[in-house]
Amino acid sequence: MSSLGQQLAPHLPLLRRFARALTGSQHHGDTFVRATLESIVAAPDEFPRDVDPRLGLYASFLKIWSSAELSDDLADTLAGTGDRADVASARLAMIDKRSRQALLLTEVEGFSREDVAYLLEADLDEVSGLVETAREEIDNQLRTQVLIIEDEPIIAMDLEGIVRDLGHDVVGIAVTHREAVDQAKGETPGLVLADIQLADDSSGIEAVQEILTDIDIPVIFITAFPERLLTGERPEPAFLITKPFQHATIKAAIAQALFFNKTTLPA
Repeated sequence: MSSLGQQLAPHLPLLRRFARALTGSQHHGDTFVRATLESIVAAPDEFPRDVDPRLGLYASFLKIWSSAELSDDLADTLAGTGDRADVASARLAMIDKRSRQALLLTEVEGFSREDVAYLLEADLDEVSGLVETAREEIDNQLRTQVLIIEDEPIIAMDLEGIVRDLGHDVVGIAVTHREAVDQAKGETPGLVLADIQLADDSSGIEAVQEILTDIDIPVIFITAFPERLLTGERPEPAFLITKPFQHATIKAAIAQALFFNKTTLPA
């Protein structure tokens, strides 16, 4: 029988993705993932054994996330993170956190309603209500302008349709690094959806990094290989979607990214 660590290892990249989407930053997300792993190591007998390892891992994470009794080290790590933490606090005061969790767990992480009921310690009717509440919040979300950086025409058109369905405007579709930077400078977007590899073999990550030197906006990366960007070993995106994607997944990611966007925070 494989060790618990071996069973959990394949699921850690996706847990990092969930943690970053839930908290709005790599720093916060990775801090809570680390605290989760430390708690499992400290008390392995308390790890849920009656469910599959991924479900048990997320359950352990959510227990840490929802706990008010953080360790001194964890509290110190989360302290002093600046404006984004203030924005997150303000946003989280505006919406039931459980509805956000339910939406991300179902439409980004791909858990069934039954699994989410287990994770949130809720019944199926409550889970359905939580997801519906989160969707209503999406419908009422402030509108913004979106830059799409994608070199595959069909995918770009699909993303454009999703963005417009949510009521947002598309300021441009760029297929190269230079196009992306120039379009961002021409009409400042409030959100970027970016592929990793672009038409001229340049990097979508590098294009976004150059854009972010001038403006502070949320970015959602879209890639067929998310595990390559979720190692926890270097600065990485807080929001990451796997190709091929579902429309509901993109919509949930856009809503969560804008949730933490300080430029849309009401006064």
